[in-house]
Amino acid sequence: MASDINRVMLIGRMVRDPELKYTQGGSSVTNFSIANNRSYTVSGEKKEMVSFFNCVAWAKTGEVIAQYCKKGQRIAIEGRLQQRSWDDQSGNKRSTVEIVVENFQFLSGKDDGSRQAEHQDSQDVGPPPQGGGESTFGDDDIPF
Repeated sequence: MASDINRVMLIGRMVRDPELKYTQGGSSVTNFSIANNRSYTVSGEKKEMVSFFNCVAWAKTGEVIAQYCKKGQRIAIEGRLQQRSWDDQSGNKRSTVEIVVENFQFLSGKDDGSRQAEHQDSQDVGPPPQGGGESTFGDDDIPF
């Protein structure tokens, strides 16, 4: 049976500074969002549409993003889509789709000309903890 494909590649700007946290098991995880602009023309009039994407990066990949990337900076990311579900404090089922970042590259842009860096070593990136991987942050900390 052929394997399905789940790959995402985007270039956008950081919506806010990345948030680096640690799970109870000691794994580092960085959450951030990027804005991706798309220009198009309707009846000769140029329009723009902005889409926002939530991202998560584990281990060294996330640590490097948290250390060097700031709000407004351009970043190219590559990874996969992941759907995640949880019960909120009221017992309601919640879910989200996010991009699990496996490779990235900082791009030149707003206030980052002297801080360009590149990181494409996905070998250091381990999978997120499976089953029962409790974290030190709660559902109230999830930005969606």
